[in-house]
Amino acid sequence: MITICPHCRNSNWDKEVLDNVITCPECGANWDFIKMPLYIITGCSGVGKTTAARELQRLTTDYVVLDADLFYNIMPHETERDNFDQVEQILSLSNNISQSGRAVIWAMAGNIDKLSQVYHARFFRDIKVVALICEEKTLRERMTRGRGITQESWIRSSVEYNEYFRTHKKIGKVLFSTIDVEERTPEETAQCILKWIKGEFFQKIDL
Repeated sequence: MITICPHCRNSNWDKEVLDNVITCPECGANWDFIKMPLYIITGCSGVGKTTAARELQRLTTDYVVLDADLFYNIMPHETERDNFDQVEQILSLSNNISQSGRAVIWAMAGNIDKLSQVYHARFFRDIKVVALICEEKTLRERMTRGRGITQESWIRSSVEYNEYFRTHKKIGKVLFSTIDVEERTPEETAQCILKWIKGEFFQKIDL
């Protein structure tokens, strides 16, 4: 909605953005919008993203906290084009919600590398990503005992993804911070995420 030209009704994905001003290339009209940051909580399956997101909803109403599985469940996800389309819709929805003056936080496992590549990325002041990490033994316990997952290929895939976050600092061109949830309760993890958003929490990894 915010990206539709109020003058000529141009709804194409062709708008120019400079600071908090959108310009329509069709008619030259421009209008202000609220340019907010966007926050992404990522990590492998089973590490505790959804649980931490629920705690965030309980702890504060300053942000709109959502789960990206919302789009995974209603949109195709078979091809790279499908994945890009999901990210576009996630950022488009976030931009519209941000016009309320509240930043959006997503729990989102995959497609992190695409966040900086899609059209709607231009409408955010910054897109910040934090990955939740833990030890392999803990992850396996959370997946098998906590979620009842027994498929070894799924567990192994999560273990490898978790290890990537533990040993890297970016996916594609997207940088991310990390929060080790090994000895933290969900509430403590959520508190760390809030501190990270405010710039008060830094998790360092020896690479």
